Amino acid sequence: MDNNAHYLTCERNSVFRLLMLSAGMMGAFTFVQRGGVFCNAQTANLVLMAVAFGQRRWMDGLYLLIPISAYFMGTVISEILPSPVRHFGFLRWDTYLVGFEILVLIVLGFLPMSVPDQVVQVSINFIASMQYNTFRRSEGTPMATTFCTNHIRQAGIGVAKLWRKHDVDAWRTSKKHFVMLAVFCIGAGLMTVTVGFAGEPAIWLAAVPLMIAFIMMAHADLGVEHNELDHKPMGH
Repeated sequence: MDNNAHYLTCERNSVFRLLMLSAGMMGAFTFVQRGGVFCNAQTANLVLMAVAFGQRRWMDGLYLLIPISAYFMGTVISEILPSPVRHFGFLRWDTYLVGFEILVLIVLGFLPMSVPDQVVQVSINFIASMQYNTFRRSEGTPMATTFCTNHIRQAGIGVAKLWRKHDVDAWRTSKKHFVMLAVFCIGAGLMTVTVGFAGEPAIWLAAVPLMIAFIMMAHADLGVEHNELDHKPMGH
């Protein structure tokens, strides 16, 4: 990592940690309150779909195409929209996306339990996919902001390189991944406690770190980074 590199606000470690905190909350919310599933990634859904087909439960397998398709469409849309959004010359796509996520979470908090769990699950599938595909590098380090598997892998690589080769730079990177894991767990824990007494509106808690990130990025877009709106974040 180049310590002298210039990073946009949307690439800052602090923003990525806020996004990861919110993702931990969203994952816990859908698991505890809305159907016992994790909506931040799709590996489990693909496995469940394959198992359903293998057991000839065709409708169960086909149903799982709904969340998978929502995740897929989130990726497609997050690839298409940045270019036209850039021509507005007002805010960066990354900032608009976080604002959109906040609005979705606010709406979900108003939905009663009589609304099918699938509505909430698919909504979070969609925004999690867009977030994952948009925020890719944290100050030069490849990062995921919605799930933990790669963070565990990269943290392990850093520890191994420190042990075998005394690679201090790898250890610094490893520590960033450990922090992301800790932040995700904190978010999941806070949401689990909050759901216990708040119910559906607990999802609004996940909007709080997103609001902080949105304010940080919008302030930069309208101020010191306004002349850099055409500059793509690293990894895009």
